[in-house]
Formats: sequence, structure tokens, C-alpha cells
Amino acid sequence: MTHLAKFLGATAALALSAGAALADPALIYDLGGKFDKSFNESAHNGATRWAEETGNSYAEVELQSDAQREQALRRFAEAGNNPIVTVGFSFMTPLEEIATDYPDTKFVIIDGVVDQPNVRSVIFNEHEGSYLVGQMAAMASETGTVGFIGGMDIPLIRKFACGYAQGAQAVNPDITVLSNMTGTTPAAWNDPVKGSELTQAQISQGADVIYAAAGGTGIGVLQTAADQDILSIGVDSNQNYLQPGKVLTSMVKRVDNAVYDAFEAGTDIETGINVMGVNNEGVGIAVDEHNEALVTEEMTAAVEDAKAKIASGEIEVHDYMSDEGCPSLDF
Repeated sequence: MTHLAKFLGATAALALSAGAALADPALIYDLGGKFDKSFNESAHNGATRWAEETGNSYAEVELQSDAQREQALRRFAEAGNNPIVTVGFSFMTPLEEIATDYPDTKFVIIDGVVDQPNVRSVIFNEHEGSYLVGQMAAMASETGTVGFIGGMDIPLIRKFACGYAQGAQAVNPDITVLSNMTGTTPAAWNDPVKGSELTQAQISQGADVIYAAAGGTGIGVLQTAADQDILSIGVDSNQNYLQPGKVLTSMVKRVDNAVYDAFEAGTDIETGINVMGVNNEGVGIAVDEHNEALVTEEMTAAVEDAKAKIASGEIEVHDYMSDEGCPSLDF
């Protein structure tokens, strides 16, 4: 297997290796790095799986600042990489312009929508997966209070929180759902110390299960929850292994599948909006050897019932981003 990973430094210098195949796909990670044990790492896992299975190579870059987004996109497009996959909503603005400049290049944006003929926009029904883990949180809670800690305060993360609160309240209408965001800038994705502080604060208010949707900041949430002997819930990737026996479950968002599918399709990738939700296993829960002792038969039955009803439309989980409102939680 020849996995040609091309990295960029802080200057985003995209000097490509001589002889690299012009049609190699490329992957641009969001801030936080490909080993954030969450969103970016899931993307990395999908790309790695594709490379290992096919023996083909791809280019990749870890950005050091927002300013490098446009430069990375243009350099990869100029180099002939195709398709170019971008991870994170922050690529929407630069991609809107750049896609028109390279009409023969296919682009993919994960967690954003760009209405251009050569762009595939992959969005996830995170509110549906969050509803499922909200149910589990309410069933596991002994205090009647559960918590949510988000990263950057944006509509997408409120979407997670709103779905979580709805799921918890479906199990226990009287449950208290605490919610905090880490910050209002991209730095909120990589601040485990602040995540730990927010966890301590929610524990002091009675929370005994806390869901983290905060990128690298969530590592601090999971660690502190374990240290204080309460349960946590991971996000995006399966994070159960980070604190075995203390992570109730993880709301997995199959970013890895989105990247793998894009690389596999290559230049023939279908553009437009691609929605990944409960009905096509785009979101769900993680059960493995690290948390199976925590997941009761009642939890499993409740989750399976909810999945079927969400897929059929019998349960409609409100999407915060549809109207920037939430019937179950005040922000």
C-alpha cells in the first residue's frame, strides 16, 4: 500500500511530490487537527480506510489558521487534485467563490451547503442522533439532571443540544437539561481546560451525565466526568475508549463514510445535497466492549424504537437550524 500523505506546514505551502497522480483526491481538515479524537479524526479514518483498501494515495493538510482555507483549496485545485474534500462549515464562504473558478474540479464540503454545480454538500441529522443519546442520558441519570457542553456557539452545535434535550425529555418530561457553550470563536473547539471547568460547574448543579459536542474541548469534559465519577457521552467518532466504563455512549456521525464515499466515487461523484441521518445510518450510537456494561436492555430497546419511528416519520425531532428555535431548551 502506498499511502502518499502530503502535509502542509504553517505557511500552507502545497509543494506536491513529482509524479503524483493528477486525480489524487485531497482532504483539508478543519482547525483542531486530524488527531482531535473527534470530527477531524473521523474524516482521517475514512481517508485512511480508502487508501488501505485501494492502495491509492491522497493529499491532505492540517490548517493552522482560518486564513489558510482559501490558499489550500486553490493550491490543491491548481495541482489537479480531484475531488477535494473539506471538513467543516467554515469552508462554505471560500468554497462558494473558489468552486466557480475551477468548474472541472469536484469539491465536497462536510457540515455545510454550497450551491454550486461542482460541489457535493454533506449534511448530517445530528439532532436525530442526539435525540437517541438524550434518551440514554435520561435513563442513566440518577439525579434527574443531565448536561450538554458545546464547542463554538453556532447554530450547528445548538442543533446537537436541542436534539439531546428532546430525547431526554421524551424519557423524563421533568428532567433538567443544563447547557453551556465553550466560546464564540474557533478556539472553542480546542480548549479542554475550559471543557473541564464547565463540567465541574454542571456537576455542581447536579448533572450526572454530560454530553460533549465540542471537538478537542470534549476531551476535557470526558476526563473530568470520569474523574468525578459521573458519565459522559462522546461525539462524532466513537470516543468510548477514551474513558472505558465511564462513557455511556458516543453519538457517532459517520464523517468517515462521507469521506470514504467521496474518495471512492472520485471525479464521478454526484454533486448536490447529501443528507446522512438515522434512516441511512449516517448518525447513531456506539456500543462496544468499553461501554456495553453501561447500556441496559431498556436503553437498547428505547433507542431501536426511536430509530424506527424517526425513520418512518412518526417521531419528528425538531431541527434547531430550521428556525433557530428549540421547544425543549433555552439558549
